[in-house]
Parts: sequence; structure tokens; C-alpha cells
Amino acid sequence: MPLMVEQFMCRSDNFGVLLHDASTGQTAVIDAPEERPILEAIERTGWRPTVILTTHHHPDHVEANLALKERFGLTIIGPKAEAAKIPGIDRTVVDGESFDFSGHPVRVIETPGHTAGHVCYHLPKDGLLFAGDTLFALGCGRLFERGPADMYRSLKKLAELPLETVVYCGHEYTLSNARFALSIDPTNSALKERAKEIEALRAADKPTLPTTLMAEMSTNPFLRWHDPVIRRNLGMETASDEAVFAEVRKRKDVF
Repeated sequence: MPLMVEQFMCRSDNFGVLLHDASTGQTAVIDAPEERPILEAIERTGWRPTVILTTHHHPDHVEANLALKERFGLTIIGPKAEAAKIPGIDRTVVDGESFDFSGHPVRVIETPGHTAGHVCYHLPKDGLLFAGDTLFALGCGRLFERGPADMYRSLKKLAELPLETVVYCGHEYTLSNARFALSIDPTNSALKERAKEIEALRAADKPTLPTTLMAEMSTNPFLRWHDPVIRRNLGMETASDEAVFAEVRKRKDVF
């Protein structure tokens, strides 16, 4: 039976996510940005959480860890490299490790860049990726704890997943990301069409996520370091892929 996903807003622009297996009743919380909206989602769905899958240590992703653990007695899983910074953590995971969620394999992909020990959770059987703040719709996370070389390698890992993978991200940043993407890739017809759809969704106060890896590979400039048009627009026709990515990230930082 396919897993069920409930996505909702937390804080000002964080996404909260519940992942549920109806056959067993097991429910995972993907990061814990804020207690109240998570409890409201639990009440709305009737899904009692059993585990939190933490992508990284930033407060807007772990704020509700202890409150949810006290209320539900759940298990908190997170990256070993950031264990000391994740409240209530019970189990640590590392790159390449797999574990079971209610009969569904979960593969850990270490993606340093936004933070030094950030991980993403890939469910290959279900075609799902929970990317935290590494990959956004039309964007990627700011480089707070690692440099562009690390983030480039992290995004390369995600770009190698199946194109049909459905991607859930940590924030609703897509509208501003689309405007930036158009500034360096203005002739991309797929991007222009997607930007219109995003404008309409946000005008109606609707989420722009989830996305798919296929959509990101055709429109997200942070995954398109190989594209000759973007390279020409940046004046970097002969630069390395890593250098192109670093320039795109640099420009986004001041956009």
C-alpha cells in the first residue's frame, strides 16, 4: 500500500510533513518546525506519530522535537554528525545507511552544504525524497556551514536519483527562487511556464510543493550547471560544473 503524505505550513514559511502507512498505522514526522501546526495535522488526520526524521539541526527544523517526544513517546532519528545539536535524538544515521519505516526502506543521503551534517531521506520503493534545506523547488539551501564544493557534490547525489522522484522540501521559497532563476535563464520556456504556475499558486495561497526531480532538472538553475545557455549568460562557457554552481549560488545570495 502506498504511503500517505500530509503536508502543511509551519512558522512563516516552513513545511511540516506527516508520512503515514495505513496498513500498520505507523507515522513519521519529517522535521519538527513548530508544535501547534504539527498537532493540528495529527488531529486532522488521526495519525499518531511514532518517529521524527530530522534532516539537520537548525532550530526551525527541531523546535518541536522534545514536546512531541514527551507527548507521543516517539523516536527521533537524525544525522550522526549533528547529534549533539538535535534535541532528544535517539538514533543516529550516516550516509548510505538504510533503515526500515513500516516495511518501506529509507536510504540516508548525506548532503553537507547548508549545514555540515545535513542528510536527506530517500524512499526508493515509494519514489519519495525528503530534501530538507538542501534542495528547494527552483533553489538550494544557503551555505552556512560548508562551501560550494560540498553543496555541489551533495546536489549531484540528488540529481542522480530517478527523475520521477517526488521531492518534499523544507520551505516555501519557490516564488522568489523562480524570479532569480529567470534572471539567469530567461529564455527557458519550461521555466517561464513554471514561473506562471507558481505565481498563480501563491496568489491563491496554495503551496508550490511537492515538486519532482524531473521538473527541477529542467528548470532549477542550481542543478543546471551543465546548461550551455546558463553558462553563456554567466560568461562561464568553459568553466567547471562546480565553478558554475558556485557562481549561481553567489548571485542568489545577493539577488
